[in-house]
Amino acid sequence: MLALTWNGQELALDPSYPDPQPGPGEALVQVLLAGICGTDRAITGGYAQFQGVLGHEFVGRVLACIDRPELVGRRAAGEINIGCGRCVRCQAGMRNHCQQRTVIGIRSRDGVFANYVAIPAENLVPVPNGVPDEAAVFTEPLAAALEILEQVLVHPSDRVVVIGDGKLGQLVARVLHLTGCQLVVVGRHRERRSLALLRDVGIRTGLVDDLPDGWADLAVDCTGQPSGWADSLRLLRPLGTLVMKSTYHGEPNIDLSRLVVDEITLLGSRCGPFEPALRLMESGRIDPRPIVDAVYPLADGFEAFQHAQRAGALKVLLRP
Repeated sequence: MLALTWNGQELALDPSYPDPQPGPGEALVQVLLAGICGTDRAITGGYAQFQGVLGHEFVGRVLACIDRPELVGRRAAGEINIGCGRCVRCQAGMRNHCQQRTVIGIRSRDGVFANYVAIPAENLVPVPNGVPDEAAVFTEPLAAALEILEQVLVHPSDRVVVIGDGKLGQLVARVLHLTGCQLVVVGRHRERRSLALLRDVGIRTGLVDDLPDGWADLAVDCTGQPSGWADSLRLLRPLGTLVMKSTYHGEPNIDLSRLVVDEITLLGSRCGPFEPALRLMESGRIDPRPIVDAVYPLADGFEAFQHAQRAGALKVLLRP
């Protein structure tokens, strides 16, 4: 099959990469669409020391699945964390934190920038007929945005700031907007299309310096940059909550004293629930398709990555 791979030093398009061979309990899935995200780009910069087929955001069609034959022929999205199933964490329903876990396209397991992928049947979530591929490919990152509401109770009276108007910030903002909170998304370039897309759905936007110090009850950092940490702390009031939604490649300079003195609650937030994400898209309450910048055939994977790296670029998709 054709696959876009990373060997630790460079991207490569391999037209004869071995087809995946599903093991016990696994399904064979044909990839219909896959999304390039910030983590994929970070891997090519040295994050996670991953080598193999990149990519973890996808929608596909199930070609073979012995354990769940009812899925064969159907479209599905896939949860990316694969636990060992035996350890204390897996037995407690915490497979996302299994110490032996593999992660599709990120940790010791080939990803979805290819024609096919093998994935445990239990990780597959059927996509409703009313959700088109161009929306269903957002299931994983939209679920990650929903994880915030699994962790934090957001009141309509809360002042909430999302730092970062990129791909993840777009989805996080759309999720938080559903709560009726006093929401503002801040970026660094007023003229960017990303801020206009948020205003189109009724979300207030601005620049980082538009808001006064201590304005927010809740800050969500979606930048993946050390500057996002500093902006979040500046905008939070004492006793506020800071949610970190982006992984960092590198070591940001952290003012731990500020966390202690102002009694800030710090939360890491990663993967989230797929079924609610799909319901939101099926109902039309969230439509992520305007976030798509471009769709490239997998054979143009190099050009797709170059597009994804442009300043202000939003979601770039690959169609195997």
